[in-house]
Amino acid sequence: MRGTTVLPGKGNNGEPAGEGMPMHRLEVPMPNALPFAIGTFDTIGPMSRAPFPHRHTFHEIVHVTGGAGRHVVDLTGFALRPPNLGFIAPGQVHHWQDVTGLEGHVILFTDDFLLDHPADREVLRGLTRRSWLDLSGDAAEWTARLVAELDGEYRTGAEGFRSVLRALLHVLVVRAARLPAHQPVTAPPRSRPGSVAADFVTLLASPEGAPPSVRTCAERLGVSVSYLSEAVKASTGRTPGELIRQARVHEAKRLLLRTELSVRQIAGRVGFGDPAYFCRFFRRETGASPGDFRRGGGDIHHDHRLPSIARHRSPA
Repeated sequence: MRGTTVLPGKGNNGEPAGEGMPMHRLEVPMPNALPFAIGTFDTIGPMSRAPFPHRHTFHEIVHVTGGAGRHVVDLTGFALRPPNLGFIAPGQVHHWQDVTGLEGHVILFTDDFLLDHPADREVLRGLTRRSWLDLSGDAAEWTARLVAELDGEYRTGAEGFRSVLRALLHVLVVRAARLPAHQPVTAPPRSRPGSVAADFVTLLASPEGAPPSVRTCAERLGVSVSYLSEAVKASTGRTPGELIRQARVHEAKRLLLRTELSVRQIAGRVGFGDPAYFCRFFRRETGASPGDFRRGGGDIHHDHRLPSIARHRSPA
């Protein structure tokens, strides 16, 4: 599981260099490869415990079973008191501070992995607003059990493991949402730009329906298009248009795999009046046509494992 987490397109990976916040992307080497990975901090690689502020385009869940120090999310510091369960949303800035003896597992996945349970996107948003959970008693036991089962299913890749992984992750997310939050070391008030960006992402996390346009989102949030663009870019490293395209692709994938709607009907559901244009858009974003994606069950390729978020090394 060595490699980098870079999706096709712009972005960087590795330690800070020059201007801009490092943005790590979950590498999907083939169209429709499983957008999920799990491993220990050691097997996932050095970037899983990066000591410098950085962001991801994917969700990250960390299950800390050993170590001391702090985990910092959006300038809020949380002391490690293992076992802990932490949630980092796409676009959130985080890093590890003065950490020693870090042990546990890291779970990485994109919104595309939540096809069976799209409402989990909003549950995850709620969890990442709390970010850090203390575990004890029954909670520590069932968390350790679920993480171990996720790791085992991922490594063995037995028949039907994809649906099992999605089900186990769903249980982990729902149960975690019931737990009380950890008290942060510092808790600065959220700035207006950060609040606008979070509200924008929430609008896109609706489990059904076509994602709204940038202008519609700005009107609903009571801000100008330019202010929305600046706030979202500053908070997530991506433009509102990029995130809307991502949301449209996610919803199209869900409808292709979980319904019997025609491609024309799905195009309309995700905001495209022209099915042919939708097909070109879908192929450009995923590398596969809607028909091929549906016929392949969303998993055309056999190698399900993704590279880790190990530090990027330039070719010699």
